[in-house]
Amino acid sequence: MLKYIPNILTIIRLLLIPIIVFYIFSGNYILAFVFFTISGITDIADGFIARKFNLISNFGKLMDPLADKLTQICTLTSLVICDIIPLWILVIVLLKEFIMIVGASFLYGKDVVVYSKWYGKLATVLFYIAIVVSLINKQFALVGIWNKLDFILYCLALITTVFALIMYIKDLYSKGFIDKQDLKKEVTVDKIDKKEKTKKKK
Repeated sequence: MLKYIPNILTIIRLLLIPIIVFYIFSGNYILAFVFFTISGITDIADGFIARKFNLISNFGKLMDPLADKLTQICTLTSLVICDIIPLWILVIVLLKEFIMIVGASFLYGKDVVVYSKWYGKLATVLFYIAIVVSLINKQFALVGIWNKLDFILYCLALITTVFALIMYIKDLYSKGFIDKQDLKKEVTVDKIDKKEKTKKKK
């Protein structure tokens, strides 16, 4: 039974997404905060249990990061629609995720694995905290430094996100996904044709 717990927690996180979105649109930011916090706790518990008891599965490898990204993007989209945060924050996050998806598609079937690093996890944590602060601010109409704290946290999260993306691309290069030799020479159509003809003769 223990081996199924991480996957169950991942599924719970996915099921919590529409609940969080519903309460944000309903203006019940306290309940949105509660369920968003539960989602974050299940995320931490999921990772801890999977690593502690070596219960990492193919389902978890695929669905765990997907649950994280869907929770983050759906929540941010709801906050944008409700005019709680500016649109450009969501645009940068979506652009980063799009680049990551394109990179992952190139890696499909190749022996290149890029693991999650501390800066990627830090960006996720900062976004979680920023969203929590936004919900609390909206619920209690806080002013002063509290009213600006979420914006500061979003900026820090975005900076960390961009840094993580740069390091992701750098990691791909260092692991050989990009052929360093090809970057140092020009390859023309004629050269490619000659190379193909040589291969056929062999």
